[in-house]
Amino acid sequence: MNRNRAVLKSAIVLYFVICLEILIMISPFAGFFYSVFNPFLLGLARYPATRWLSSFFLPHMVVPPDDFLKFIRIMGSVLFVGGIVVFLACAVQVYVNKFLGKGAVSRGLYSFIRHPQYLSLAVTGIGLAILWPRFLVAVLWLPMVLIYYFLSKDEERRMLKEYPDTYRQYMERTGMLLPGKVESLLSPATAAGKTILVVVICAFTIGSAFFLRAYTVRHLPLWTDGNVVALAVLPEDSAKMEHRMGDILNMGEVKARLKSKDRYLVYFLPPNYIMQGLIANTGGEWKLYKHQHSIGMFADWIIHPFSHLRKGHHMMHRALAHPGHNMGIQRRLIFLKVNCVRESWPYDALSIDAGRTPDFMVDIDVHGLVIHNLKELPKNTGWGKVPTPVF
Repeated sequence: MNRNRAVLKSAIVLYFVICLEILIMISPFAGFFYSVFNPFLLGLARYPATRWLSSFFLPHMVVPPDDFLKFIRIMGSVLFVGGIVVFLACAVQVYVNKFLGKGAVSRGLYSFIRHPQYLSLAVTGIGLAILWPRFLVAVLWLPMVLIYYFLSKDEERRMLKEYPDTYRQYMERTGMLLPGKVESLLSPATAAGKTILVVVICAFTIGSAFFLRAYTVRHLPLWTDGNVVALAVLPEDSAKMEHRMGDILNMGEVKARLKSKDRYLVYFLPPNYIMQGLIANTGGEWKLYKHQHSIGMFADWIIHPFSHLRKGHHMMHRALAHPGHNMGIQRRLIFLKVNCVRESWPYDALSIDAGRTPDFMVDIDVHGLVIHNLKELPKNTGWGKVPTPVF
């Protein structure tokens, strides 16, 4: 029995390791982690049936473009932090009772439900799935919740043996993971009903993730003309992109690199945008795992849902400090070639099945239409071949 419980809890630890991929991704240990985990991600990405598991269903490296997506992102932080706070508060209750020899805890949240710690960890898992919205994280949340259910059952069997009379009375007036009246309405009495409930929860979880991805793609600030689609990573850059993108593509140095037979996805962003390493390998300073601020960046990512994206480009309203040219509004355009187009343009440039390969980048004064830097890019991102967000 102890071995089974250890296996179950180890599975939960593994889930949170995968969920906390973002913390590892920006840490100096990224290389060690991805030497083990990345072959698994690449294996998923290799086959059409599993490719979606390595993809993302919510904005992560672009600022959410509307209030609904901003609300979802904020709720990710609220659920993550709130779940941890409740878990720790309940843990204090449990260990105080053990230390004082008072038996099973039945006060506080325990007066409503018998396993608030497991419920809080499930809520934390939802928050993490929003904060690092890879489909795989959302899918693995489902077996994690099932494991919590089995652990709850196991703990109740032990409590009934240890406190047969008082704990049975406690079970009669409380619910397992939800308040008693709510749980009695939602919990089927038969095995078939419970199976149907599990299927419904799975379908709702995965279906919600696909809905959020479709909603995100349809609401991103996109500009398109012919074989080029551009995405503004900052919503306030949409007007600049709409006004200047056509002129930029007609500039001689840019036009010469565009091939009519190819299709391109262009990211329109400030030149020192903090998340650009996820798009392409634009320079070592944008490989966040090479910096020694992982914990601070992780905390900022949770507590400041949008400002953490903006801190890397304090010069966004002026040109880079290159001697010999006037100040202006400089932007970096990162061009990726798109293949495996199967849907409707321009949205298929962002589809799960599309291949996106970095091609070249341009730093340009979008007002004066002066190019300050143009260079070829390596074919991988700043994280090598690790599957990264497309938005």
